[in-house]
Amino acid sequence: MPTVLLIRHGLTAQTGPVLTGWTPGVPLDARGLAQVERTAARLAPLKLDAVVSSPLQRCEETARAVLKGRALGLETDEAFGEVRYGDWTGRKLAELAKEPLWKVVQAHPSAVTFPGGESLAAAQHRAVQAVRAWNDKLGPDAVYAVCSHGDIIKALAADALGLHLDQFQRIQVDPASVTVIRYTELRPFLVRLNDTGGGVEGLVPPNPGSGDAAVGGGA
Repeated sequence: MPTVLLIRHGLTAQTGPVLTGWTPGVPLDARGLAQVERTAARLAPLKLDAVVSSPLQRCEETARAVLKGRALGLETDEAFGEVRYGDWTGRKLAELAKEPLWKVVQAHPSAVTFPGGESLAAAQHRAVQAVRAWNDKLGPDAVYAVCSHGDIIKALAADALGLHLDQFQRIQVDPASVTVIRYTELRPFLVRLNDTGGGVEGLVPPNPGSGDAAVGGGA
């Protein structure tokens, strides 16, 4: 029964206002570094068989925090990389929310292909296939971490719950949170979702009037 710990990267200067996507050279900011250090400290008692990361800098920095003190090397896998948002990459979310496609992303994401990018269905498929491949590679008793992105982790959680992709916007995955899925021969089990280790700071949204899910996971 392989167990995967899905860790979202910590905050960057762009997390929230800008859809960073595959923009290179975006590091964690001071807040993000502090977040991932706390997450790494919480996970320190767990023996991990591997730490796999999206190739994007913010995820690799998150993964390196988890790797401190462990006799493991960093593994990267493009299949855990961010959704390829194409022409939306680098744009402000406030502007994107005015696009007609935004409503489709919210209500019918399985139908969305980002202009110049990939479909959300394709992104989910590659991530699910990657988890299955790592499960096979590491073996039935493996416990390993994957450092990835909000929409990718939400898509994996939806798959584990047997939810249609159109329901994945109902899932929230915060920066530096841990989502745990255990895979058995019959079905996956969602063990934890969006675990940030307690505290009530994020329970009330900063903008209570908005019910939309931010593309890219938001802040």
